[in-house]
Amino acid sequence: MRASQPALLAAGRVIVEMRDAMVTQWADWLGDRITAAPTIPRRTVEREFRLLLDVVAEMVGPLRREVNTVWFRVCEHYGRVASARGLAAGEVVEELQFLRELLTRNLAPVLGAMRARQGMAIMLRLNRVIDKGIAVAVVGYTDALIATLFAQNGVPTAGAEYDRAEVERQLDVLEHEFNSLVKQLQR
Repeated sequence: MRASQPALLAAGRVIVEMRDAMVTQWADWLGDRITAAPTIPRRTVEREFRLLLDVVAEMVGPLRREVNTVWFRVCEHYGRVASARGLAAGEVVEELQFLRELLTRNLAPVLGAMRARQGMAIMLRLNRVIDKGIAVAVVGYTDALIATLFAQNGVPTAGAEYDRAEVERQLDVLEHEFNSLVKQLQR
C-alpha cells in the first residue's frame, strides 16, 4: 500500500498546522508528570514535543528517508530527557503513545476524506514511525540511566542534576540540524 504524494503532503500540513494545539493537548494529558522534575521546565518539554511533531510531519511525507536519522536522534534525546525528568521506562512509552493518539485523532478527518487505501497507508506509516521512535527513546532512556549509575558507581549523589543549559543546547543542535536538512532537501 502506498499513499500518493498529495495525500502525504496533506497529512504533513495538518500536523504542522495543528502542532501547537497538539503540544498543548499532549502536555495537558501528562498533567503533573510534565513538571515532576524541577530540573527540566515545562517549556523545555513542550519544545521537545514541538520538535517531535515537526519531524513526524516530514516522516510522513516525501522526505521521510532523509529525516529518518534526525527522527532517531530526536527520539533518543527525548528518552534521555525523560530519564532526567524522573520517568520510568513505561512512562516514556506511554508519552509517545499519546503522540500516536494525538496524530490519529487530529488526522482522522483528513484521512477519512481520502481513498481508504491512501488513508490506511498513511496511518500504517505513522504507526511504524512512532513504534521505531518509541524503541529508540527507550534506548536513550536506558543509556542515560546506565551512564548515571556508572558515573556515580551505582550510588546517587546530590550533585547529579541534569544540566538544563545542556538540554537546551542539544535541542538547539537538533532543531538546527532538522531545519537545515529540510531546507537543503526542498531546493
